[in-house]
Amino acid sequence: MKVIWQSNADRQRDQIADYIREQFGTKRKRQFIREVHQTTQMLRRSPNIGQIDPLFADRPTAFRSVIVNGLNKLVYRVDDDAIHIVAFWDTRTEPTEQAAKVK
Repeated sequence: MKVIWQSNADRQRDQIADYIREQFGTKRKRQFIREVHQTTQMLRRSPNIGQIDPLFADRPTAFRSVIVNGLNKLVYRVDDDAIHIVAFWDTRTEPTEQAAKVK
């Protein structure tokens, strides 16, 4: 199963990685990128491992989420042949505001 990052989620991930580099250094950024990669590989093997996210309960499509490195939420949906990563945000931000941005 392939993993497809929507442009918004891709941008969000890159912004978080840049913030980590600025605040904590390049080594910590590389660790973060490794953790994201490991999570996507885990999803590739077991796409339904994430819980159905209650923030998206009103949507016709089931959105699932997993926490990466304890601080970031990766939101995705699964179709027949791909995992679509639709959002990636810091869990310390307002969740309903972040969920409203997901299409």
